[in-house]
Amino acid sequence: MKLISWNVNGLRACLNKGFEDFFRLSDADIFCLQETKLQAGQIDFNPPGYRAYWNYAVKKGYSGSAVFTRNEPLEAFHGIGVSAHDDEGRVITLEYDGFYLVNVYAPNSRRELERLAYRQEWEDAFREYVVSLDSLKPVVICGDLNVAHMEIDLKNPGTNRRNAGFTDEEREKMTGLLSSGFTDSFRYFYPDKRDAYTWWSYIGRARERNTGWRIDYFLVSNRMKEKIDDALIYPEVTGSDHCPVGLVLNDRSLK
Repeated sequence: MKLISWNVNGLRACLNKGFEDFFRLSDADIFCLQETKLQAGQIDFNPPGYRAYWNYAVKKGYSGSAVFTRNEPLEAFHGIGVSAHDDEGRVITLEYDGFYLVNVYAPNSRRELERLAYRQEWEDAFREYVVSLDSLKPVVICGDLNVAHMEIDLKNPGTNRRNAGFTDEEREKMTGLLSSGFTDSFRYFYPDKRDAYTWWSYIGRARERNTGWRIDYFLVSNRMKEKIDDALIYPEVTGSDHCPVGLVLNDRSLK
């Protein structure tokens, strides 16, 4: 079973930059998107063989998420059940027989950390949500979590200590999420791998120089980690300032 996640930074723009080619060639069972920047009816993308689930932000041209799945879920949920956090289209949950899939686009703390306080509140609510799901059946969390967890996860940790995505507060929340019963699938396979990034600034030829950050993840419930065959990063795939990431599970009964 293959899952793909990609922050497309605007799906309409990404469609003009080879998105459909990668979608087709990836041959994913489940394909998750973040930062679609869409409202209902603004796009006609209906790949054959997939069911589509969309969560739109109230604010036009902002945030948003989507999931395309070959396997019809038992149920689909939007948001995390907290009204203060559910108007930006950030979370879609699909329930399957063997697990929950949670597709998430975490809030950015922004320049000058103007949204860091809100980000902390959101993190606590999100962790409570996924822990509650994990008490029922295993969980796969994927998406742009907007944090480089460890120094190995970005090129220049020293000069980014108080920048959004690498503050002590955000990193501690990520540690807390993992400590609540989840495994970072990429580090499970590649604990010491350097220069493995998923996001690059558009400034200063960052992607060409591979001056990046790893902020896109697949996390799995600890009891699922033996069912992971591989965790993937696709840095060669352009079309967004993020690249896709992937997860391969070896237990088809999870479907």
